[in-house]
Amino acid sequence: MVQRQLPYMFNILVGLLVVLPLTSGCAAPPPVPISQPLLDGQEVSEILKRAEAGNPNAQNQLGMLYSDGRGVPQNYLEAKDWFKKAADQGHADAQVNLGTLYSLGQGAPYSDHMALFWFQKGAEQRNALAFAKLGMMYERGRGVPQSLVDAHMWYNLSVAYGETRAAEARNAVATRMTAPQIAEAEERAKQWNPKPR
Repeated sequence: MVQRQLPYMFNILVGLLVVLPLTSGCAAPPPVPISQPLLDGQEVSEILKRAEAGNPNAQNQLGMLYSDGRGVPQNYLEAKDWFKKAADQGHADAQVNLGTLYSLGQGAPYSDHMALFWFQKGAEQRNALAFAKLGMMYERGRGVPQSLVDAHMWYNLSVAYGETRAAEARNAVATRMTAPQIAEAEERAKQWNPKPR
């Protein structure tokens, strides 16, 4: 009786192996891509022309396109190169973007030291996002000794300069601080001035 069932079981297995690959594509819908504004080739060409001519805004914009993979293939090395060109010209957003690549190890070697360097450059120009990034570095002790007082100060400056999302991080840090520490951080934020150039 076992011998008579073997051909039957074999046929079922072969049938499943033939049918499964044919139906597997129907089992689940393909993932929905995240919608991003698309750029046509002409727009990218115009940005590239301005970037190659040395325009730091266009260089930063081109770096963002490469970083996000919008209008061009995603390429963190290209993004880093364009951010660096703009950052070297003092473009604060590009300095923050370049620091972010270093902090993530994307297109650049992972380096808290270099991330901190570029975030500080952006902060010297009162860039709200640079302040928030410095707050994160101090909160986590990345490239600097961990300091909740310093983290709170940087987050506070970020909020003061318009980065409303930093308020949540500042408030979370405050729950781990004493009242005198919070007062010190707030006083430091009031007294902060960028280094003279």
